Amino acid sequence: MPRAKQRTEQLRGHIVQTAVAMLAADGVGAFTTRKVAEQARTSPPAVYELFGDKAGLVREVFFEGFRLLGERFGRLRESDDPRTDLIRAVQAFRVFGRDNPVLAQVMFSRPFADFDPGPAELEAGATTREFIVHRVRRCIDAGVIDGNETDIAHALLALAQGLAMQEAAGWLGSSRASVNRRWDLAVRALLAGLSPAQGCASNQASDDGAC
Repeated sequence: MPRAKQRTEQLRGHIVQTAVAMLAADGVGAFTTRKVAEQARTSPPAVYELFGDKAGLVREVFFEGFRLLGERFGRLRESDDPRTDLIRAVQAFRVFGRDNPVLAQVMFSRPFADFDPGPAELEAGATTREFIVHRVRRCIDAGVIDGNETDIAHALLALAQGLAMQEAAGWLGSSRASVNRRWDLAVRALLAGLSPAQGCASNQASDDGAC
């Protein structure tokens, strides 16, 4: 099969897909522009022409990760149960992290020293938060939980990211049942702590008198 010669959008997309696959197979430490070019059956100069440098290629991988996560979120349909819908969104985030652990690392942990996300990259992450914020807001409007929707979305995503990293590393348990149980415990405990009844109990304990 001859090497691709044209610097086209098709080649650009092919290189990004190759880079994502290489990260999944070989990890961050083995990721180089030359290896990506070899796997994509093109030349390093073609990669540099399309992406500028390694950081530019990693940047596109970063965006691709959020695009794929957005696709998963887009397949979720809203029901009449906002709490269940919120838990399903967290579960979708979990499955994405489990299926794409190295890609999730690029998206959330900044493993490449020469790639520093700027405003456009942070905006890609904001789209993920906005999806969770919307589902949190539905829970607040339904009286299921109480608090600031943005704060709660940040807390949920931070919890999910930590749990996903532990699951990917094999630290969350040795069986599927134990891993599922610990995920369920963590998410449900956080939501229970945000329930309006729990908030009233806290206010009464502090003599706030707000309930």
